[in-house]
Amino acid sequence: MTELDVAQLQRRLAEFAEAREWRPYHTPKNLAAALSVEASELVEIFQWLTPEESARVMEDPGSAHRVADETADVLAYLLQFCEVLGIDVLAALSDKIDRNETRFPVKRTEDRHSPE
Repeated sequence: MTELDVAQLQRRLAEFAEAREWRPYHTPKNLAAALSVEASELVEIFQWLTPEESARVMEDPGSAHRVADETADVLAYLLQFCEVLGIDVLAALSDKIDRNETRFPVKRTEDRHSPE
């Protein structure tokens, strides 16, 4: 696989789960819970680091590997969650960015430091 796309990754994850007969357990509730657990495991890596240490976490091969693995777990559960519910994750993200651009308009630099 030279170029990754979301649909292809979702198919691989679905096939992986199907081959192990895990699909009955991949309900929206269970996948949301698993996603939360994996996100917490990612947070755990950074829990007691200073901001400076956290910015350098990928410099250490051991911690870089852990961060990459936990990030992959979070993404895997998110993609499975979206697949089960029929959510186009990229369209959802694009729509959310559009809404946020309206909700949080860019302020001029001089306005950023003045009281509202």
